Amino acid sequence: MDDARRNALAAWLSAQSQAEIVITRMALMSGGAIQQNWALDVTRNGQAEAWVLRTDSQATLTQSRPRGEEFALLRAAFQAGVTVPEPLLLCEDPTVIGAAFFVMRRITGVAAAHLVVRSETLGGGREQAVARLGQELARIHAITTPLPFLTPHPATPPMLRFVAEMRTHLDAAARRRPVLEWGLRWLERRAPAAGQIVLCHNDFRTGNLMLTDHGVAGVLDWEFAAFGDRHEDLGWFCARCWRFGSPHEAGGIGSRAAFIAAYEAQAGVRIDPSQIALWEVAATIRWAVIALSQAQRHLSGAEHNLEAALTGHIVPDLEADILQATT
Repeated sequence: MDDARRNALAAWLSAQSQAEIVITRMALMSGGAIQQNWALDVTRNGQAEAWVLRTDSQATLTQSRPRGEEFALLRAAFQAGVTVPEPLLLCEDPTVIGAAFFVMRRITGVAAAHLVVRSETLGGGREQAVARLGQELARIHAITTPLPFLTPHPATPPMLRFVAEMRTHLDAAARRRPVLEWGLRWLERRAPAAGQIVLCHNDFRTGNLMLTDHGVAGVLDWEFAAFGDRHEDLGWFCARCWRFGSPHEAGGIGSRAAFIAAYEAQAGVRIDPSQIALWEVAATIRWAVIALSQAQRHLSGAEHNLEAALTGHIVPDLEADILQATT
């Protein structure tokens, strides 16, 4: 970020905070394939504080919510007692730094998936970690704060809505993916009836969950949240594609049994394992569609991004997982 935008940012932060904000350090953080996260070291009236500024990358996915909506979701989660970074300020004026952004407190811990799945101590140990994550997910599903930009779609079973959305994305793609189409038809024929609709995080997975040796430090990246079936979040977390090579079924961290038991105890509901299995297949299809979209960001010339380009190469492995689960 150049000096002009940095100065404009400091002036805006000062005005909104009604305090003298001085940016002492600003650095682009790792991760954030779809959004950019900047570490901000600031002083507020001379007192040091650690913040994060979250803003758009050059190109985003159509499924990703704008920063104003993500800020509202983060605030609702914070107020409901979910362990998330405290949201501080929202700016929807693109003239300040070139795009909308929000600022939240910076939390510390480990989120990098390749480190999390190999650790025996993060979260207090594998079984304690997944139990705490099950509790966090149940708290998310209990959020009832009015969020007018979200549509519950009560008339359509969530699985059938998912199938229709994925077909729309595949129909618009340049190349046909018959395995993904097969998986969608397999799900369509087994789609459960609509049950209780809850607020789903929709990206609750290893890599978006920050842990310390003592527990959960924060649930990150709320840009895909929407109303849906609670089993969708459970299946996303347990899907093989988000285990990062680990044999542990709950996010590559711990056992599925400990994760589900803690979720059930916190939520006060019983979970249907067969529905989780369906949503694990759906998770694999969804990640394949996102991977194709990521690759297209690079191939279209919209953004020269090696990580996005390479993401497309995982699709055949995901298709193999789909065939294994459905045949």
